Amino acid sequence: MRHKRVMKKFGRSMEHRKMLMRSLVSNLIMAGSIKTTLPKAKEARKDADKIVTIAKKGTLAARRLAASRLIGPKAVQGLFDKIAPAMKDRNGGYTRIVKLGTRKGDGAEMCVLQWVMEPVKTEAAPQEPAQDAAKEVK
Repeated sequence: MRHKRVMKKFGRSMEHRKMLMRSLVSNLIMAGSIKTTLPKAKEARKDADKIVTIAKKGTLAARRLAASRLIGPKAVQGLFDKIAPAMKDRNGGYTRIVKLGTRKGDGAEMCVLQWVMEPVKTEAAPQEPAQDAAKEVK
C-alpha cells in the first residue's frame, strides 16, 4: 500500500524524476505554458507553486534556493523578473491545468500547464456620456 506516498514515480529513477520536474518547471517559467501529460503536470504544478512562493520573498537566499532547484540562469531571472512580481498579490494557485483530451499514439491524457495571470484592471469609463448620447439620438 502507498500510504503517505505523495510523489508519483513515473517509472523513472529518483535522479531522472528530479530532472524531469526541474525541466518542466524551468520550461514553464521561460515559455509561459507547456503541453504535457496530466500526471506530470499535476506534479510539476506542486513544484512551480512552491518555487513562486520562494521567489516572492525576493532575497538573495531565495534567489540561490531557486537557482538550486531550476535549470539555467535564464529560468531564475525570468522567475524573479516576470513571474514573482505578477503573482505578488496572490496567495497561492499560481498555475492552471487545461485538459486537451487524449494523445493519439498511446491514449495518454494531455493538458496545458500555464500561469494564472490576471489582466490589469482598468477603471471603467463613466456611464454619463453614454446616457447623454442616447438622449441625443431620441
